[in-house]
Amino acid sequence: MRKTFVRTLAEAALKNDQIFGVVADIGTFTFDAFRESCPERFINVGIAECNMIGMAAGMALEGKIPVVYTITPFLTARALEPIRVDICYQNLNVKLVGCGSGYSYSTLGATHHATDDIALMRALPNMTIVSPADPPEVRHAVEAIIGHRGPVYLRLGRDGEPAIGPTAPDTFTLGKAVAVRPGHDVTILATGSILAHAIEAAANLQRDGVEVRIINVHTIKPLDREAVVSAARETRGILTLEEHTIIGGLGSAVAEVLAESSGTIPPVRFRRMGLMDCFCGEYGRPEDLDRWCHLAPADIECAVKDLLVEVRRQEGNDPCREYS
Repeated sequence: MRKTFVRTLAEAALKNDQIFGVVADIGTFTFDAFRESCPERFINVGIAECNMIGMAAGMALEGKIPVVYTITPFLTARALEPIRVDICYQNLNVKLVGCGSGYSYSTLGATHHATDDIALMRALPNMTIVSPADPPEVRHAVEAIIGHRGPVYLRLGRDGEPAIGPTAPDTFTLGKAVAVRPGHDVTILATGSILAHAIEAAANLQRDGVEVRIINVHTIKPLDREAVVSAARETRGILTLEEHTIIGGLGSAVAEVLAESSGTIPPVRFRRMGLMDCFCGEYGRPEDLDRWCHLAPADIECAVKDLLVEVRRQEGNDPCREYS
């Protein structure tokens, strides 16, 4: 994801001399493509994330488009106050890019895990939040956020994420979710690279006669409310999936839409999948941490079946024969 991000940003900067790449003592090698193309517009501020945000604000006030990049927790948590006051309060055209979403930095412990960043950024006025699912979608996302005027937070993994192809080149629109797979039993609303787990789980569930609709929510704010409401009307249950705490992220955003739409949609069973109210204390590969946090494909399959058990009980049917 990060290599695709840098290459796409470098291409955009060659066409637009207002784009600057700003990093905080990270990405000096990752950013080679940008630095080689536009050396005069590459700035490494050192380990000074809060100062970096202040610099970006000043650049934006002068008409530049600063693209700020560092490890996600150091950006969204350490620099939260200047992001809030300098960037969002003034509604400045700054692009914030967090590298290492979810458990991408799985071997470095909870200090480097990014499992609360969506919640932090989502609470800020004027902020748009984009969380692409794979490298091809990163390319579309970078092009879209450069063309969008105002603060944006782009949530990235690192490297090695598979190209799962959830979108066609002409379908990426900020604020518009993408239907990846049709289904009438349960809808999975997923964001980020964990979408690949949802696709794998859905394929396995289909062999058991369960049809799962999958929606790629690449923009969390603004959320595609129409996609959520349609899922509530057309499927029997909704499951949100994110490599993030269940508090304040995609699951919370979807829950808000469902609650505010009550009376206009039928009752729908709903469940959030993500990190519970805890830190992930394990170390290993990202997929190891997903298993430890019960976010692996097998866990998703169980959650969908459990959701259908609840649906059948609500409908007055015996769920044991088919799903338990």
